[in-house]
Amino acid sequence: MILNLEWLRTFKSIYETGTLTGAAQALFISQPGVSLHLSSLEAYTGYKLFDRSAKRMVPTERGKVLYNFVVEPLLKLETAEQLFHKSSKTDRATISVGMCFETFQYTLEQHISKLPFNVIIKFGEYPQMQHDLDKGILDLIITPQKGTQKNLDYKPFSKERIVLVCGSQTRTEEAESLIHNKDIPGLRAFLQQQIWYSTAADMEHLKKFWRTNFNEHPGFKPNYIVPNISSIVRCLSDGEGFSIIPDFLCSEAIGEGKVKLVWEGEPVIENTLYFGTRKKTMYTGEIDKIKRIFEQEAPLQRQEAELTL
Repeated sequence: MILNLEWLRTFKSIYETGTLTGAAQALFISQPGVSLHLSSLEAYTGYKLFDRSAKRMVPTERGKVLYNFVVEPLLKLETAEQLFHKSSKTDRATISVGMCFETFQYTLEQHISKLPFNVIIKFGEYPQMQHDLDKGILDLIITPQKGTQKNLDYKPFSKERIVLVCGSQTRTEEAESLIHNKDIPGLRAFLQQQIWYSTAADMEHLKKFWRTNFNEHPGFKPNYIVPNISSIVRCLSDGEGFSIIPDFLCSEAIGEGKVKLVWEGEPVIENTLYFGTRKKTMYTGEIDKIKRIFEQEAPLQRQEAELTL
């Protein structure tokens, strides 16, 4: 059996995203394809590389050792691939942009075919994006987190609120009454008995909202774990159940009456979104075009950010 480079690329993506679904989205391949690559690599090495749990793929000690051996060579190969890949139009610049899947889907996806330059989109964890930006693998990142690298600049451009929403068919009279009367213990008890949706790779929004408003860790498990926030919105649309998600990802569904905004919380939880770039770049013009798209897609949020930052 010959070692296939794609097996290692898939292994690296599973390690960094923590799920088969996340790796499939990052690599633009099917989840069965990811599973096949992993099983082939485990057969080749003769070792189990991950322990499968309900929520995440946890690397074994052998998996950690393999990752440390292959991560830097793979990053160098990916950089070489981007720099030296023959393009049908050699005069077009190519820039790499990092962001979360939902940010791409809701903001940039509809505009990308009109850009006058080549774009490579990468999904992943924010610390890894910051590392890749610093190393020149990425040229721009969209992030709610600021890194400490001295070579990087962060410019705030928008804000997102983390809010409690539900499907349009969900009965909310009791919740609304409890919120109106500021009966926080009663609201917590009510919400704990409801149907909940969350994502496969990240429950941080739910945990943060719950800790901020109820001063404790959520004492329940979501009923439905789906691949991403877009899936949550589609599942809730014209249905029943609750979730806690960024407001800009469900604003269209709320406007159409498919999803209801239940509560923004007290206090309101807001994340500032930043453009992350290197201080010195040869792609200023191309990066500015992408920045303008994000600023135009969320003008009201952008104005709030400029007034408060």
